Amino acid sequence: MASAGEPEFLTFLRSSAKPLQALPLARAYPDLPDHELAIACASHLAQPNQLAAAQSLLARAHAREDDLECGPEGDPPRRINHNCSGKHAGMLAVCRARGWPTQGYRLADHPLQQELRTEVEAASAEPHIATAVDGCGVVTFALPLRAMARAFAVLETLEAGDRIAAAMRARPELIRGEKAADTMLMRALPDWIAKGGAEGLMCAAGGGLGIALKAEDGAARALRPALAAFLGRLGHDLPDGFAVVSVENSRGEAVGEIVAL
Repeated sequence: MASAGEPEFLTFLRSSAKPLQALPLARAYPDLPDHELAIACASHLAQPNQLAAAQSLLARAHAREDDLECGPEGDPPRRINHNCSGKHAGMLAVCRARGWPTQGYRLADHPLQQELRTEVEAASAEPHIATAVDGCGVVTFALPLRAMARAFAVLETLEAGDRIAAAMRARPELIRGEKAADTMLMRALPDWIAKGGAEGLMCAAGGGLGIALKAEDGAARALRPALAAFLGRLGHDLPDGFAVVSVENSRGEAVGEIVAL
């Protein structure tokens, strides 16, 4: 429907893949509560409510924190504090439900990661996509922005995709945090879902429309103004806090601003 910049720009889906990676989890556990499904889609900040949701999902997998194959984060460093621990707990739960080995679930030759690659290829309509290793150790997928937008546009039409979207909308505070662009976008547009990814990526969808934005320098600071400018063109006006982002120094003084020109 619309584009700006380079819609064929190829980049890694990174954590924006999490709603797609949660599809086998939602199918394996039809009664999974919103907080556990949302945390499987999250890049959380190790806040108490987020850690509680990740621990709950880990317990459902009959797994321990040491079974998580992401690295430790936080102070003191713990695997549950890693921003991807909810996704990893969900992957362990899928392995338990399907009778797959849990050791090495993150590796490309594991049946879980092979299935997830198939899910992403189907949703994006991009066969034989290139892959690499993400920051948390699982497989990540190289796609043009156009294909990422398509994957988000069709998410709710996929089996169990509607439950994933409903959980994200119900618990946006679990997806990242109150000042994060994806959580803020879901607050501003309650019928939408949004999920950020590393290196300045943002994917979102609502009403059958999917979008993918990438800050080419890899910084996330431009995402809110970009969302305001691009979604505004599509008839979705965003509130204050998006179009203009204040730049402050260490004294809390406003010394500049970020806007989309």
